[in-house]
Amino acid sequence: MTDSRDSANQLGLNRTDYRGERSTLCPGCGHNTISTQIITACYELNIHPNQIVKFSGIGCSSKSPTYFLGKSFGFNGLHGRMPSLALGAAFADTTMKVIAVSGDGDTASIGLGQFKHLVRRNLPMLYIIENNGVYGLTKGQFSATAERGLELKHQGKNPFLPIDIAKEALIGNASFVARSFAGDPKQVRELLKAALSHRGTSVIDIISPCVSFNNREDTLHSYQWGRQHKAPLHDISYVPERDDIILDAFDEGEIKEVTLHDGAVLILKKLEQDYDPTDKWHALNILEEAEQNNWLLTGLIYVDPIQPSLYDYMNLIDQPLNRVPVADLRPSPESLANINQNML
Repeated sequence: MTDSRDSANQLGLNRTDYRGERSTLCPGCGHNTISTQIITACYELNIHPNQIVKFSGIGCSSKSPTYFLGKSFGFNGLHGRMPSLALGAAFADTTMKVIAVSGDGDTASIGLGQFKHLVRRNLPMLYIIENNGVYGLTKGQFSATAERGLELKHQGKNPFLPIDIAKEALIGNASFVARSFAGDPKQVRELLKAALSHRGTSVIDIISPCVSFNNREDTLHSYQWGRQHKAPLHDISYVPERDDIILDAFDEGEIKEVTLHDGAVLILKKLEQDYDPTDKWHALNILEEAEQNNWLLTGLIYVDPIQPSLYDYMNLIDQPLNRVPVADLRPSPESLANINQNML
């Protein structure tokens, strides 16, 4: 019997066409699981690898783009400066899908300023934070997302309160905010599909345990703690584009369909919480409640499918800017002379 994972998608491509190089990260690293789900999501969405451009900064997480979509364009930038690179490339060709992979150090420390300005501009891109609470590449120092009181070998005790990346994204006016856990690959995959179909900045904070430096059973970024404390907001299934259907009623056990900007639909099945992912203030309140109760709140936290993207604000032409002929970009001698004359 042929394994369905080896069958061709609508583009005639197999899953192997979406793979990258063999991972050099530690066996069991949550980052590897995320890379696998990116491969699966793009394969199942029938996105050609040549339609994707990948970006990352510095850190274990920023090595990840090497391990998926080997036929895609990619650039590994400076620590914390990835958003600027992604923005420039996205403007050069707005037909490309942008996938950015960062870490809690790359985003929540040196890159926090760039992160906040990116999300407020709502650049269409998928922004993944592979969040493990430590600097794994430099032997396990505390990152800005490490919980206060965390004790690690050779590092002592962390005295500082953590930065919550999902909260920062919400406050920065991101139009799509989600959190997941690398140990829940199905949820990661469905969130990735929804994020890749959203026209705006899609932020997914994924708790991705570091098996070498931060995987004690009592730490918030470990596999054991994540499995024991995971509190999903809803069951998630992504449905490809079809006619818009939105249900107002959303009782426990029922289903709500959130229509994304391009007409695609994300189906949410209510579990135990009375939750509306389009209510920004409710999203902030439930994140605060989760922090106080030590819950690992996962799922689609917030979405605004109609918030204008940066492309809408800039009124860009349909033709990719990197393909516009020089003659069309350069002002004519007559127009330059007219400008100079008006400045006299």
